[in-house]
Amino acid sequence: MKSEINLKDLPMGLGMALTQNTDAMKKFVDLSKPEQAAIIDHTHSIHSKQEMHDYINQIFGAGL
Repeated sequence: MKSEINLKDLPMGLGMALTQNTDAMKKFVDLSKPEQAAIIDHTHSIHSKQEMHDYINQIFGAGL
């Protein structure tokens, strides 16, 4: 299910990581709203740029 997202509504670190990785962005956009919400919720426990990149790599399997 494709959902509409607005990058300005994402946590800043997640939005930045996704804009740096178009494959991950496409995969994120194609997730359901509950799946997106679960990813967003998890990002609140991430405290560094490297952790965010590692998380994005983990869930989307794409290198930044």
